[in-house]
Amino acid sequence: MANQAVPVTREAPTPAGSGFNWAKFFTYFVLILGAIIAIVPFLATISISLMNLTEATSQTFIPSTPQWGNYVEAWQEADFSEYFFNSLQIAIITVSGEVVFGVLAAYAFARMEFPGKNLLFGLFLATLTLPQAITWVPNFLTVSWLGKVTPFQWIDNWPALTVPFMASAFGIFLLRQFFQQIPDELWDSAQIDGAGHLRYLLQIVLPLSKAPVLILALFGFLGSWDSLAWPILVTRSLDWRPISFGLQSFLQEAGSFVHLQMAGAIITILPILVIYFFTQRQFIEAMTRSGLKG
Repeated sequence: MANQAVPVTREAPTPAGSGFNWAKFFTYFVLILGAIIAIVPFLATISISLMNLTEATSQTFIPSTPQWGNYVEAWQEADFSEYFFNSLQIAIITVSGEVVFGVLAAYAFARMEFPGKNLLFGLFLATLTLPQAITWVPNFLTVSWLGKVTPFQWIDNWPALTVPFMASAFGIFLLRQFFQQIPDELWDSAQIDGAGHLRYLLQIVLPLSKAPVLILALFGFLGSWDSLAWPILVTRSLDWRPISFGLQSFLQEAGSFVHLQMAGAIITILPILVIYFFTQRQFIEAMTRSGLKG
């Protein structure tokens, strides 16, 4: 009788990585903790803005009855309507110029060849390391001089508030990184069709670059809307003072009315929140596709 083979049973190998992933846990823990630290002050501001004066000066965390009239009162007391319109005009003009000049400069650095391009771009990027306050004095001297040699007023007018910020080093860098990723075959095809650089930029490059252009506009709007020191430096009257100045004045005038101060702060940042809410998808897409992701 032939010997029968005895089957040998073996334990199934333990799948790799089935243990607890401490690195992933720690990463998510840090991210969640950072999100909580960032959002708690904002939620506290909203909560206080909906309280009455007694609750706002106590240790209450949630208002018993939301006081939506605080926003109306803060808007009227601070005269935000005039400041809001001023900031809107300044932001629209600044963003329009920043997009136009940013697109043209980024395209030149990304798709054109000229002597000293790399050196010029390196010097241009070096300006990102300079504190913004360093540029205030030369910019102020420049706009003051232009007000004397041009037929229209610069100081205490929209040119001084907008023109110095129509070229963003970060925005040009962002667009350049994106433009460089566009295949060269598209440029070759455009040349075959008789297109030049301007037509190629308008009909091919820009339609493919909606996300980074939108992010450039978003950053430009944010910087213009939050600006305070420069507008105070180049304006002498209230005719062109922005909403950030209105908020600062209101915080001083409101005194101990903490709930109205918080309502004024929420009114000031509300346009930025609304814009970011509608552009967050493009924001993430532009950052990941332009080589700036972490």
